Parts: sequence; structure tokens; C-alpha cells
Amino acid sequence: MNIPMVMIRPNAKIPRYAHDNDVGMDIYSAEDVTIRPGETVLVPTGLKAAIPDGYEIQIRPRSGLSYNTMLRIPNSPGTIDPGYRDEIKVILSNATSASDVTDNDVVYDLSAKGSPKGTYHIRVGDRIAQMVIAKVEKAEFIQFESLDGIGSDRSGGFGSTGIKDM
Repeated sequence: MNIPMVMIRPNAKIPRYAHDNDVGMDIYSAEDVTIRPGETVLVPTGLKAAIPDGYEIQIRPRSGLSYNTMLRIPNSPGTIDPGYRDEIKVILSNATSASDVTDNDVVYDLSAKGSPKGTYHIRVGDRIAQMVIAKVEKAEFIQFESLDGIGSDRSGGFGSTGIKDM
């Protein structure tokens, strides 16, 4: 599948798969961005795309970034609809609480290990998330008076199966 993409910033990089059998493409920051404890920012990618109807782009965390830093994608997975033609940006939050920071002068980059608490600095060209292209189905909801007799009800709710097998 080909998806038309335009680079609107000089430091933009086209997303790419790191390995032939990967599902997610790495996406990159097109700007230097600093994220302080408790702060949420939009990180520009410098890219616009023409997503075909019937598909979406999902923005997901990179596992290493989530494991090694306090940076999170709060709306994960983020959905980019086919009708969106503006710049693709990634919402990143620094999950560090301001009360957890003892030395305000320490600034970590994305090579940090051990999820240090503090301010993070993203540099142009850093891999900040991954992008997945997904086919989506349209649905139309039909109002009924009851769901009795339609499929089966497994019963239970949030957490109803517990955390261990019986």
C-alpha cells in the first residue's frame, strides 16, 4: 500500500520499518522538545499524509521508550482519520511528578535507562513513537429494547476474571 506523505519541516523523516516483518514504523521528532515533569506536549513529526478511506494510522508507544523513560503516550493508540490532512504530531506526557524531582538541573535524553524521574529532552531525529496502518470497518448501531436472545452473555464486568487462572 502506498500512502502519499509530504514533509513540511526541514528535519522531517519518512517513517520506516526497522525490520521486514515489523508491524509498526518508527516515527521521528522533527523538532527539539523539552518535556518537564507533569507536562504534556505535542511533538511535531513534520509530516502530512493522505490516508486512504477505510484505513487509519494508529500512533503507539515504542516499548523501549516506555520502559526506560517516564514518557508516555496518554491517548494510546492515537487515531489519525483519513480526512485529517494537517501535521501529524505525537502527544507525549512526562509521567514524573514534580514532587519526585530532587535535582531540577538534570535533563535526560531518550537514551536514559531505568526510567529516571525528571525532565526529558527530545532531539530532532529521535524515534518517539511507532505508526501502524490499520484497516477499519464502519458500523451502524441499531437500537433494540433488549439484548436477550442475541448471542450469549458471559456475565461479569471489569476485572471479573481475576488475575490468576483457577
